[in-house]
Amino acid sequence: MAQTRASNRKVLVLAGDGIGPEIMRQALRVIEFFDQRHIASFDVSEGLVGGAALDASGVPLTDETLAQAVASDAVLFGAVGGAKWDTLPFELRPERGILRLRKEMDLFANLRPAVVFDALADASSLKRELVGGLDLMIVRELTGGIYFGEPRGVETLPDGSRRGVNTEVYTEAEIERVARVAFDLARRRQHRVCEVDKANVMESGGLWRAVTQSVRDTTYPDIELSFM
Repeated sequence: MAQTRASNRKVLVLAGDGIGPEIMRQALRVIEFFDQRHIASFDVSEGLVGGAALDASGVPLTDETLAQAVASDAVLFGAVGGAKWDTLPFELRPERGILRLRKEMDLFANLRPAVVFDALADASSLKRELVGGLDLMIVRELTGGIYFGEPRGVETLPDGSRRGVNTEVYTEAEIERVARVAFDLARRRQHRVCEVDKANVMESGGLWRAVTQSVRDTTYPDIELSFM
């Protein structure tokens, strides 16, 4: 793809695998639209991630691509993974590429809007009265928890059987910063936050509730907080 004419923001495009390149072609049309009309210009470069990077370099994300991502103003990410790479060792799976990007770039808050447009409400498998007017912003923590906790792995026990271990772990600081993102967003929306956890069976869930309540009480008293 040709570089855009002017450069004011650096964007790294990582199309990835499967449907990723197809999606990215359409996203790049939007960038080109802005550039051609002199609304905004971007310095666009492209790299490999996931299975595409594995095929080219033997790893799901090279150090060079990671450095390029860190030096960019934004990363456009497509998708990774596919049946072709399902038999690889865990540390080489395509998904390790996106997890490394999240961790190294400290991308701790994932925003997932869920909106039902009125014209499409009847297309839902749920009744219109349940989904009509739905407008949620889901804030998901991305760099802590069971995806990144240690210890992890598969170990062989003395009797020769194997045991898989993953550790669910969150620090107070990790919870507080993502809670602040949710509260800040709520102030621009309907002033309501619902924190979702497993506090009934997991100590880390109890910490989530305690920290979120503390952040609300000390800084966001205008936000209605509930738990689920």
